[in-house]
Amino acid sequence: MDTRTDLVTELFSTIGRFRRTVRRSGPRGFDLTGVTESQAELLGLVGRQPGISVSAAAAELGLAPNTASTLVSKLSADGLLVRTADAEDRRVGRLALTPPAQRLADASRAARRAALAEVLDGLDPEDARALAAGLRVLADITEELQEKRT
Repeated sequence: MDTRTDLVTELFSTIGRFRRTVRRSGPRGFDLTGVTESQAELLGLVGRQPGISVSAAAAELGLAPNTASTLVSKLSADGLLVRTADAEDRRVGRLALTPPAQRLADASRAARRAALAEVLDGLDPEDARALAAGLRVLADITEELQEKRT
């Protein structure tokens, strides 16, 4: 079988399994609020970067601006997200989680980080170095894919 095809398949499989497992390793977070995966990703991003603009959030998540705007409208109506106009440029929307949503995001993120840190602490030094090198390659691949989209 073709090595590239095997690598593509393995990347999708492993990264997907990793994301699902990490997401499930802590409290259920936004899963309990009935939001979609895209909505949860946006909420998580805003929770990590309060004040991010709608356009920057769309770019970070690889969403079309109108899709991000639709998500923002729905999450704002649901009381999870607050959109305010930028003080210097009123056309720019800035995003923040509501206080209860921010507490939920913080608790969920802390639990996931703790679970992952515990596993990473158990890696032998050679595996830790290999992981770091692999992450650099994955970051480069991500950047190249993003550049091809524009």
